[in-house]
Amino acid sequence: GTTRRRAGLNLQAPPTMGMSTRDQAVAARNASRQLQNLSSEDRAALLYAIADALEANEDAIMRENEKDIAAAEAADTESHLLNRLKMKPGKIAQLAAGARQIADMEEPLGRQLSKMKVADGLTLEQVTAPLGVLLIIFESRPDALPQIASLAIRSGNGLLLKGGKEATKTNAILHKIIVDCMPAFGVDRECIVLVEGREAVSDILALHDVVDLVIPRGSNSLVSYISNNTKIPVLGHADGVCHMYLDPNADVAMAAKLAVDSKTDYPAACNALETLLVHKSLIGKGKDGYEAVAAALVAAGCTLHGGARAEKALKLPACPAPRHEYGNLGLTVEIVDDMNQAIDYIHANGSGHTECIITNDKAAAEEFLRRVDSACVFHNASTRFSDGFRFGLGAEVGISTSRIHARGPVGVEGLLTTRWLCRGDGHFVEKDTGVKYTHQKLPLDANLAHKVATGLGWAVGIANAVHLGLMLWKMATKK
Repeated sequence: GTTRRRAGLNLQAPPTMGMSTRDQAVAARNASRQLQNLSSEDRAALLYAIADALEANEDAIMRENEKDIAAAEAADTESHLLNRLKMKPGKIAQLAAGARQIADMEEPLGRQLSKMKVADGLTLEQVTAPLGVLLIIFESRPDALPQIASLAIRSGNGLLLKGGKEATKTNAILHKIIVDCMPAFGVDRECIVLVEGREAVSDILALHDVVDLVIPRGSNSLVSYISNNTKIPVLGHADGVCHMYLDPNADVAMAAKLAVDSKTDYPAACNALETLLVHKSLIGKGKDGYEAVAAALVAAGCTLHGGARAEKALKLPACPAPRHEYGNLGLTVEIVDDMNQAIDYIHANGSGHTECIITNDKAAAEEFLRRVDSACVFHNASTRFSDGFRFGLGAEVGISTSRIHARGPVGVEGLLTTRWLCRGDGHFVEKDTGVKYTHQKLPLDANLAHKVATGLGWAVGIANAVHLGLMLWKMATKK
């Protein structure tokens, strides 16, 4: 394996400074191929070196972050952006632990997905591969930089990063720390490029021939702008209009708890509850119906608004629109006749992000899960579970509401594509007369590798047991 190095901070200028955006993207692709040529162990060792370097330079990172915070406060930056900008105590240790966790993941590249004997002596396999060059545009949160960089390194992708101007100094030092670890492993620093300047983003959005995927992390306006100004595929979501449907057989106490959690745990999050759909039979039942849920939401600081029907029946102020993402403690309430009407409302006014049904009727729950066409659909669980960490994906590059490539919370799997590898022995087609097809599915080599690994594990275990037994015997005979 490669020796881990505890890197100090190198304050030299970024190697891509002065290069055109096209040249930067091409340099990232070339360097990503160096990364892909590393063994899984060496890519893991590189991530361990980055984790060590982050911890070794914690004081310097925090100093730069304090400068960004001071500048942001002086510019009257919004409070929610300031909260995301601040690197809180323990954050560097958390980021380092995250890099090591990603390093310890199962190898994502070259994993066999299928294997087939096309004809005698002609085999075909499908394997996982990196997408190529990713463009990540993120606002405010500098902690996103090392998380995304770690995922890109593990998956063999080149990376162009564009952070918000409010985090310029923090992003710059984090970028330097990460790329300074790369040359020791035979990978050029250009593998991860920190794009600088507002004009550069519009330039890169035009580079559909050298950038393979854009992942925007930020406001609705940012995501919409990117989607409308590039031919590069975009992985993300513009809106997080999440719904919760209270079925006639809902446990009202559970409904109150989950509605409050979904709305108030982090109101600005894309997986926060925005619309509560209530079955008409639950209206007017006091502590056994909607009123108990509404009281819990109001007690938690929520402001309720009514849809077309609920505005009149419940005497609520009108909601701004049937499809509205508040991003605060505001919440739309609407009354529906049945599940069909609830599902139609979701499909007409939702964003395809996360929806939930609260019910003790298992058949109704399964029907809701089957029929609702959103990235994440839950039964008796808070919408806040719609998150890469909570799904066990490790770090998250984003959440997608598109239907192509990846949907829902996206981890390392979303940064991969596939390749086909064919091995023959002089095979030719000749209008399909020169080959006799068998198209026989074959077992994956991974199964064999697992058996070999299991066998080695048993062998090592037996050897250790024998060694321990000999030691104990020698100690006994010495007595």
